[in-house]
Amino acid sequence: MKNILKYKVNSTKWIVVYTKPKHEKVVRDELLKNKFEVYLPLLRKRRKWSDRKKWVEFPLFRSYLFIKTDPKHSIQISKTNGVVRIVKFGEKIALVSDKELDAINKMVEGGFEPRAENYFLKGNPVIVEHGPLKGLVGEVLSIENQNRLVMRIDAIQQCLSVKIDQGYLKLIDNIK
Repeated sequence: MKNILKYKVNSTKWIVVYTKPKHEKVVRDELLKNKFEVYLPLLRKRRKWSDRKKWVEFPLFRSYLFIKTDPKHSIQISKTNGVVRIVKFGEKIALVSDKELDAINKMVEGGFEPRAENYFLKGNPVIVEHGPLKGLVGEVLSIENQNRLVMRIDAIQQCLSVKIDQGYLKLIDNIK
């Protein structure tokens, strides 16, 4: 009997859930009601309105939260109001280690101001969001360092490459 219980405890993993925009807290509260262990890293920021200033909590990762569960409960989770999907890579559910979430928690709780950045890989389709090339769609050819990458732009059956700051780019789902 002990081995079965031990196996069940070890079968719980942190999975990643993608939510509707601005539904992270709603989904978290709903899952907590259903007895799931949920982690939603929040940042406190001071916001200013015309008549007042107020501390407001924002999710570190917009539209994402983490749930510790047995992956076989994924159907129940995906039916939760506000959940768009469980994040997968191919057919495999995306798993996050305790160590990674502990590191995120230490950053958030330690008074740091972490920012979620785009994670670029060679071959990723991207769009330029700022600057003189705004609106151009291309593909990441190489990553030169943490701040710059080489982007390919197909134009009139010719390939141009340009070095550009990662801050100017946004990942897109597909090139049309």
